[in-house]
Amino acid sequence: MSIKSFLIGSPIETVKEQHERLNKTMGLAVFSSDALSSVAYGPEEILLALMLGGTALLHFSVPIAIGIVVLIAIVATSYFQTVHAYPSGGGAYIVAKENLGTYPGLVAGSALLIDYVLTVAVSISSGIAALTSAFPATRPYTVTMCLIAIVLIMLINLRGVREAGTIFSIPVYIFIGSILVLIAASSTKYLSLPRPYFEHMHGTAGSVFSLFIILRAFASGCATLTGIEAVSNGVKAFRQPEAKNAGITLTWMAVILGIMTIGIAFFADHYHILPNNNETVLSQLAKTVFSKGPIYYTIQFSTTLILILAANTSFADFPRLSSIMSLDRFLPRQLSNRGDKLVFSNGILILGVLSILLIVIFRGDTHSLIPLYAVGVFTAFTLSQAGMVKHWLAGKEEGWLKGIIINGIGTATTAVVLLIIAVEKFTHGAWIVLIAIPGLVYLTTRMHAHYLAVAEQLTVCLTKDDTFKHHSVVIPVSGVQMAVLNAIKYGKALSDDVAAVYICLDPVETEKVRAKWDKQCMGIPLVVLESPYRSIIEPLVDYIEEVRSEFPEGVITVVLPEFVPSRWWHHLLHNQTALLIKSILLFKKGVVSTSVPFHLTK
Repeated sequence: MSIKSFLIGSPIETVKEQHERLNKTMGLAVFSSDALSSVAYGPEEILLALMLGGTALLHFSVPIAIGIVVLIAIVATSYFQTVHAYPSGGGAYIVAKENLGTYPGLVAGSALLIDYVLTVAVSISSGIAALTSAFPATRPYTVTMCLIAIVLIMLINLRGVREAGTIFSIPVYIFIGSILVLIAASSTKYLSLPRPYFEHMHGTAGSVFSLFIILRAFASGCATLTGIEAVSNGVKAFRQPEAKNAGITLTWMAVILGIMTIGIAFFADHYHILPNNNETVLSQLAKTVFSKGPIYYTIQFSTTLILILAANTSFADFPRLSSIMSLDRFLPRQLSNRGDKLVFSNGILILGVLSILLIVIFRGDTHSLIPLYAVGVFTAFTLSQAGMVKHWLAGKEEGWLKGIIINGIGTATTAVVLLIIAVEKFTHGAWIVLIAIPGLVYLTTRMHAHYLAVAEQLTVCLTKDDTFKHHSVVIPVSGVQMAVLNAIKYGKALSDDVAAVYICLDPVETEKVRAKWDKQCMGIPLVVLESPYRSIIEPLVDYIEEVRSEFPEGVITVVLPEFVPSRWWHHLLHNQTALLIKSILLFKKGVVSTSVPFHLTK
């Protein structure tokens, strides 16, 4: 068994692709883990922002949470429309591109790709933060644990969609159950536990800038909405009927997310829980209600797992979206290729590498990553909803007026939120994303222009002059041996104009080669080129250019004699001159290089 087979399993036949699709239960685990996990840090980010105004503003956390839940309902309803209008998947990118134009589509697609990378970094760092809250001694190893978690999720996703869904379902449902138990237990103890008293402060900077702080808290809490669009991007991953199953999964996700967001925000406010660097708000709430017992540790471990596995939403959607953009020639074509397990392996690997870089740069600090987080997703939200409004206006199919109202409200709401986030979070790191999005759009347009240019040049154009006027064969040799003799036989089969070229580095050795050549050269002339600076490549290229100038309408084939060692490590003991020659000749017009291998047995 190879290492690859051990890590990702045996290949899956293409005809079995339908069997790899997800039912609604697995779909919720795969595509909703990002959104559902955000309750572990969304309410905390609200409180963290409100603390700038002192305890006098902390009571705004619940109204802000309610506003965010209303926003969740609006966005989820809008994406429900999108799922049924565009069942082929692609989400915001496809909707914006088909209705608003190429550039809005690229902005939406680029924003989502960037957001997916950030999702992995934020989710993993938040999960490890939950673990270090329960076990403070592990805090110095935060970055290492983050990197290990990313690699593990990457390997699980490389094993296939259905296998990833099976593995991730249990932790996701344990988390949902544990949070609902926490909310239920908090409700029963609502009147029995005392509330800590906080003296309200007046005349502070928080009072003067209260509106500014409330808007910042709302912008921070909007990180809760990240991941809602995931279902619309992965419609084709569901079993038939895809759109119906995806829509039901989206509804489940929105309802559960709304209940958990309001529940945690309300009881965190009720018990006056404040965020701190050593323990998360969710951990403090669970400890307040259950103390440090089995239920507390179950909540902490399930939170850690869901936050880490929330990255799986990105690993499910980033490769799918990048493959769609790749098929449209806006990203490298390799991203549209499926691997052995019918997943887009290249996209998974790229996402893993980029996420690891972010974790290392920001040292796994969740609060440093959060400000970068919501700009991209709300950009995509806004463009997607605006595209759906155009879709309903253009088609005017059944229910178009209701669709315009729903998506119109969604457009206006998400646009306002995007503006708030961009302004409030600009100096805290959002400027990076605001620069990165147009930067990625520029790169995609350049790639698209390249692919169009390639297609234009590769288009078959029939001409009368469809043959080469002359065919020259050049064989670089290092001496007289079996690999060279094999190359000469092959060269003579190609053309009558064959010449062997030897680079003179040592006059004595050159004379020895000349003497042997006259006996075994099989009638092929040996051209000896002087190299006063001991370069092999430069004299050879100059000679090829001379032949090229002599026959400008001809073609030159450079035949490279190569012996193939019997062991892989034997390659390390020999010069790779042939490889270097091939890499240089690849850029020479009218020159073809080919290798004639001679396989060694010992």
